[in-house]
Order: sequence, then structure tokens, then C-alpha cells
Amino acid sequence: MYPVKIVLASASPRRKELLEKIGLEFEVDPGNHAEQLQPTSDPHVLAREISLKKASVVAGKHTDALIIAADTFIVFGDTILGKPENKTESRKMLTTLNGKTHVVITGYSILDTKSGKTVSGSAETIVHMKELSPREIDAYIKSQEPLGKAGRLFRSVGDRRG
Repeated sequence: MYPVKIVLASASPRRKELLEKIGLEFEVDPGNHAEQLQPTSDPHVLAREISLKKASVVAGKHTDALIIAADTFIVFGDTILGKPENKTESRKMLTTLNGKTHVVITGYSILDTKSGKTVSGSAETIVHMKELSPREIDAYIKSQEPLGKAGRLFRSVGDRRG
């Protein structure tokens, strides 16, 4: 039998909203996991590893629960873009992606604290960003909408072919 308690290991308002929309009853415990990434040539592996680490940190505080964790970032060329922390990073990210195609990768993990079983996976979406004028970029940054969302310059992933 599955545990009754479901825990979202994320502070993301969007993830919370998505789970609420499908009618799940859950609690939120972001776990304050510091992302310490090891170099990898496969962004899908990286996304799954980060989500599993987030789930594992939170799982240590809950018994008989399902822990749901995820991590999303953008891959543009050989660079991973994470969450912009300020307006300067937002402008750089938007300028970099402006009018271009990039890939959004989300890794997810579900961990059953009672059995220790985990399921992890990743999904990829190809996104084309329309061409924005400098004025549109300024307005978007002023809205603070891009802050805390995938897109901040994170690190180079090197050659992803393999």
C-alpha cells in the first residue's frame, strides 16, 4: 500500500501549482539542497542526479512518504543555463536565447521512504524563443518573471554526443 503522505521537495510555486491542479494533497519541504554538480557530458543524467539528491535530502526528514523532486535547466549549445539570480543574469540569458532554439530538460525523482524504491527520469522539450526587441527584454526583466526560472548561465557541458 502506498504512503498517504506526499511531499514536494521544491520551493517552486509552479511545481506546487501543477500538483494542486491534478488534485494531489501534499506538503512542501524544499529541503534546502545545495546543488553541487559534477561534470557530465549528458544533461539528462545531470537532471536526474540533481532531482534524486533533492528527494534524498528531504526523504531523511519524512517516514512513510512519497517524495517528489525535480530540477529544470536549459541547454543551449554546450552550455547549461540555470536560474538567473538578478536582472543582469536575466538580461544575459534572454539576450543569449533571443530568437534562437534551445532545449529545456527536467529531471524528476519519486522516492518512497518506506521501501526505499525510487523512480527517476527526464524529459526534454525543444523551445524556440521568438525575437524580442530590447524594449521587450527590458519589460520582461522589469516584471521579475525570469528570476528563479531556468536560464541562468550554469556551466559548460562539453560535447553532448556520445
